Amino acid sequence: MVEEAERIRGVYARRRRDIPSGRYALAEPFTLYSTHEREAAMVALFQKAGLSSLEGLRILDVGCGRGELLRRFMSFGAAPDLLSGVDLVDEYVEAARKLAPHLRISCGSADRLPFTDRCFDMVSQFTLLTSVLDPEMKQAIANEMARVMKPGGWLLWYDFSYNNPRNPDVHGIGKAEIRRLFPSFSMSARRVTLAPPLGRMVAPLSPLLYHVLVRLKFLCTHYICLLRKPGEDSKNE
Repeated sequence: MVEEAERIRGVYARRRRDIPSGRYALAEPFTLYSTHEREAAMVALFQKAGLSSLEGLRILDVGCGRGELLRRFMSFGAAPDLLSGVDLVDEYVEAARKLAPHLRISCGSADRLPFTDRCFDMVSQFTLLTSVLDPEMKQAIANEMARVMKPGGWLLWYDFSYNNPRNPDVHGIGKAEIRRLFPSFSMSARRVTLAPPLGRMVAPLSPLLYHVLVRLKFLCTHYICLLRKPGEDSKNE
């Protein structure tokens, strides 16, 4: 697993070097539209689950990067002192701490989370597990997420569902694999995000066309899911 962690660090070092810094800024139309779409789907999943707010929830973002998602959670009612993040890449952790010094951000590997059992109400992972190619490490990370989650806690998932033939450093994860990674969890899922090559071409040209195409779910490449860990009472069912 150490070798896999080093491979992932190398991949992200290349990405920082090769991808323009503004590629994922909200000023970029595809990023703006896809973010709004994803958040609308996230809210719909929350409402379906009876979550009207993130207020009072202790939340961990695994693979938190520069902390964008954690900061966004505050817009949905999460308290800063209840938010934590962990990331493998030192540079991302340093940036997250500078942008939001009030959040608890740790540097480390997700297969060895530095937290006690059952201490978070919600755990999130956005485009982390598709970057892990080693099946053993992928399952270890899933096990760690489940370990630190309270019984009845939530897992918020957003990730690729298809392989990208132009990017061998990621491997898509469909609903069947999500269920294998978290076999005892219940799950609600929605397909979202227009295929990025198509989305980046269409979004600057026509917002209307973008929003029409994103309704064609066979053109969407990601799942956003809300999974729930069984509660204590489910053990005897």
